[in-house]
Amino acid sequence: MRVWIVFLLCLAGHAMAAPADEEPIVEEPGTEEPVVEETEVGANPVQVEIGEFDEAIDIVEDVVTENACLNYHCKKGKVCEVDESNTPMCVCQDPSTCPPVEGDFEHVCGTDNKTYESSCHFFATKCTLEGTKKGHKLHLDYIGSCKLIEPCLDSELTEFPLRMRDWLKNVLVTLYERDEDNNLLTEKQKLRVKKIYENEKRLQAGDHSLDLLAHDFEKNYNMYIFPVHWQFGQLDQHPVDGYLTHTELAPLRAPLIPMEHCTTRFFEQCDADADKYITLEEWAACFGLKDQDVDKDLII
Repeated sequence: MRVWIVFLLCLAGHAMAAPADEEPIVEEPGTEEPVVEETEVGANPVQVEIGEFDEAIDIVEDVVTENACLNYHCKKGKVCEVDESNTPMCVCQDPSTCPPVEGDFEHVCGTDNKTYESSCHFFATKCTLEGTKKGHKLHLDYIGSCKLIEPCLDSELTEFPLRMRDWLKNVLVTLYERDEDNNLLTEKQKLRVKKIYENEKRLQAGDHSLDLLAHDFEKNYNMYIFPVHWQFGQLDQHPVDGYLTHTELAPLRAPLIPMEHCTTRFFEQCDADADKYITLEEWAACFGLKDQDVDKDLII
């Protein structure tokens, strides 16, 4: 647990501007739609930068300028070019034009079990495969070079939400403690977390046994309701529609997989009806919340 919190805080400085993408639990619909700029709901160090691994769609802004591409934004893997009439368009980026890689830490692993030099190289390659079966199935799996991920046993799968719930609660508490400039949490979020922070019964962050985590969830159940809703709201951004796709899950799952080998199977299980989308109700059930405690008004 301490390792997770340290991991998140290390990302916080890099992740407040931050990004990520993908994976096999859900595949995006075939048609592209405009990406809505996310409103500032409080930076979330549980995830890496959304922009870096985002498969969001092209955004066009009507701006009168000599450079038609200046305010014409393309999704990852594409760059803007103009035709003979100076009309901007998005075309696949040549992987060789990606910025030089500074180190192995920039590597990413695709669902084809191939290591790509960087997210830029990955999305440029994926773009060239658009319209093909291979391209449709190719997603960014996790951050780092591809490696052997041990199979997740049934017994291990039941343990995962115990740690995940405690982790989310501790992340929120840590954000509350460090939010001196009021840019990590919104005022409404801070009011919710304050109740958890000031509760004397709160289990402090630490490397706790699974039995203790299970006991605390049963004893202090109400402390976990808001953290579970908060994380759903942080991920549901492209667009904000009450459903999580594999792209929206990526900022959370991509950095977790190398550390928690049950991550992929856990999120696959959350999609109870296997329709490629995770609803708030499915998400809450995955974390052990009761049906009567699922409240869309807690997505603040």
